[in-house]
This record gives sequence, structure tokens and C-alpha cells, in this order.
Amino acid sequence: MAMCVEDRISSFPDPILCHILSFLPIKEAVRTSIISTKWRYLFASMSTIEFDACSMSGLTDRNIDSFKNFVDRLLKSPDQVRLDCFRLSHMICSWNDWNDGDHDFDISGWICAALCRGVKEIDLQLSYREDILPAVLFTCGSLVTLKLDAVGHNFKFPSDVCLGNLKTLHFRDSFFGDSVLRFISNCHVLEDLAFIECDFYTSDINIQTPSLKRFILDFNLGEFADLKYVVVINAPNLVYFQYTDAVAQGYTLSTMKSLEKAHIKICGFDTIDSQAIAAHLIQGICNVRSLRLSINEGIFRTSQLPIFHNLIEFEFLGRGFNGREIWLVKFLHRIPNLKTLTLNFPVVAGAQWKALEVPSCLSFHLKEIKISCFNTHMIEMVSYFLDNAMILEKLIISMDARTNMTQKKKARNQLLQLVKSSKKCLKLVVIL
Repeated sequence: MAMCVEDRISSFPDPILCHILSFLPIKEAVRTSIISTKWRYLFASMSTIEFDACSMSGLTDRNIDSFKNFVDRLLKSPDQVRLDCFRLSHMICSWNDWNDGDHDFDISGWICAALCRGVKEIDLQLSYREDILPAVLFTCGSLVTLKLDAVGHNFKFPSDVCLGNLKTLHFRDSFFGDSVLRFISNCHVLEDLAFIECDFYTSDINIQTPSLKRFILDFNLGEFADLKYVVVINAPNLVYFQYTDAVAQGYTLSTMKSLEKAHIKICGFDTIDSQAIAAHLIQGICNVRSLRLSINEGIFRTSQLPIFHNLIEFEFLGRGFNGREIWLVKFLHRIPNLKTLTLNFPVVAGAQWKALEVPSCLSFHLKEIKISCFNTHMIEMVSYFLDNAMILEKLIISMDARTNMTQKKKARNQLLQLVKSSKKCLKLVVIL
């Protein structure tokens, strides 16, 4: 006797089913239309619509027009519900190949259709054409999130920008002049701003946005980049700040009293000029509670740096410059209340750890140390911390993957034999 299986999913209300479909690739969502008459047109009411390389894979020249017409109907039907998210991703190669005059995708029209449906988030990863972004995109009252990846395009924004509800604005792989700064200044409730792998051809990057809570300048141009601009940031309510680049011409940062976390990856030459300029960058984040610092030279002269009274978590990545161990200990003297220290850099033989003056944070506040890429040259460094970290509770050591198992076991035995001065019950974890 055949068992009757109850279809409980189909009994859900349509809004819940549409929400479930929004998590599926568009092809899979459309295929659900054959389940039953109830499912036939549900995919057309999805609140999230995404087209990516998978959506377009396998299309031949004969059915490209069918795909284009399907998207037109899906987005432009007058009976559609409001749209939460519209995303075009990873279509660079495909779109260039198919926009040959015979198959012209109406990307601008698709964007306009999404805007007409009150879309809240637009995420575009496209090769750029001058007519691809409609002017109405920059005056949309419903837009909360805008992410643009235009593959090396030189962006120029209209002067009449009005995005009253925009809170998240991300750019990737693009070039900018002064118009982007005017654009940002007209986004009065902006909270999350990111420039990733971008570049500026302007005299300064001037961000005056009191509402900003998260800001990323991740240019990653390398240590030989010649930055001609000055970085000016007035964002007193910033909670997260990331800067990845060479040393700029100058920095002017308002005091960020609310700053919780910062990630600074900066490269440059160890010169008097770069030290003085870079110090201004660090001075602006002196209230931070968690700092991840990656440098390739001693471009921060510790005597020029402020005291980080609020800093309780510090991760250091010293990328191959001489004397980084001495620099690290000097910097720890500027962090009196540090509780967690993470070290991720190779140590070479010869560092005189026992001769270094002990920072007060080791004696009174440091509770946890994490060390990555451990090699045998780090034994003396670990001994230094164990000798002086008086209230240390946990030490986590991850062995370098390039070390063979015999060396790892030998190093572990050496670590277990080190003298511990902590008055707490110390937990030592060695990850082979």
C-alpha cells in the first residue's frame, strides 16, 4: 500500500514561500513553477532577484533573447511586489560577449524597473558603459544599500544627488575625482562607506560624515605607490575603521571617541617624513579598543605615538623589517591596559628579549596571548612573555605549517618546560 506524503511546505502562506525562493538561484526558483498550480507564478513575487554567471551559464546564441525577455517580464511587470534586493554579479565576460548589437541587454532599464519597485539594495558588478547607470539611481528615496563594482571605471557623479535613506555605500575597483566627495556629502544618513581596490585622482580625500559608523579605505597599492592626496576624515561616531595603503601626503583625523575596532595595514619607507605623517594617522584612532596593525617598516616612531588607554586587544603583523621585536615591545609600553595580544610574524634568531624593558601591561593586565606561525626561534620570545606576564591565563601557540612533525613535537616539549610566572592558572594550548 502506497504511503501518502503530506506536502506541508505548499501550505505555507505565499509571502513565506517567496522568502524561501529568494535564497535559491534564479534558475532553481523558476523550476519550482512545475510543482503545482500554487507554485506556478510564485517565483515572480520574490523580494530578492539575483543574476550571476550561473544564471547565464549554458545560454547559446539562440536562447539569449529568450533569457533577456524573461528578465524584462520578471522585473517590469506592473503587478510585481516591492523588491528588497536586486543584484547583478559576475556578469562581466558574459555581458561583454553578448552586447554585440544583436543582443543588447537593457541593464539601465532593469535598474530603473528595480527602482520603480521600491528596491532597498542594489549590488552591481558589471563592466562599465556610459549609459549603464540611470540618473534616477542617484535620486532614489527607497535605496538603503548601493554597491558598485565597475571594473576600473572613472566614476563621475551628477550634482543633484539625493539619497535620503542610503546607509551603505561600497565601491570596488574604480577611480574617482572630486564628484564622489560631493556625492557622499549629500548622503546625510550614511553609516557604512567602503572604497576597495580603488584610487583617487584628487588632491585630497575629504570625508565629512558625522553619521558614519564604518569606513574602509582599502586601496592596497603597495609600498612603492606615490600617493598625491591628503586623507581628511571627520567622522566622530566611527565604530570601525580600516586603512590599507601606502603613506599618504598627510592625514587629518577627528578624534574618534566611539571607535571600537581598527585595522591599519600601511606600508612605506622608514624616513623622518613618513614617520611624522603616519603618526597623525595613529593619533586619530587613539581611543580604539581593538587594533590590528600590519607594517613593513618601523614607520611609526613610538615616541611620537599617543598612549592607547582604551586598547585591550592588539594584533601585530610585522612584515619583515629588522628590529620588529624591539619595536613591538616599545609599542606595548604605549598600551597600559592591554588584555589580549596576538602575534603573527616570523621571528629570526638573535633578538635579545631578556634585555628588553618590561611593559606595564604584561605585569598587570595581559590575560591572553596568541602566537601564529611558531618556529624554534620564538622560544626566547615565549620565555620573555611567560617570565613577565604575571596574570596570564591563556597562551595559544600555532605551529608553522612548514615545520615537520618531529620539530613540532620537540618545540612543544621545550614550551612545556618553560618557567611560568603567572599567578593565575595558566592554560597552555599548542596546536601542531
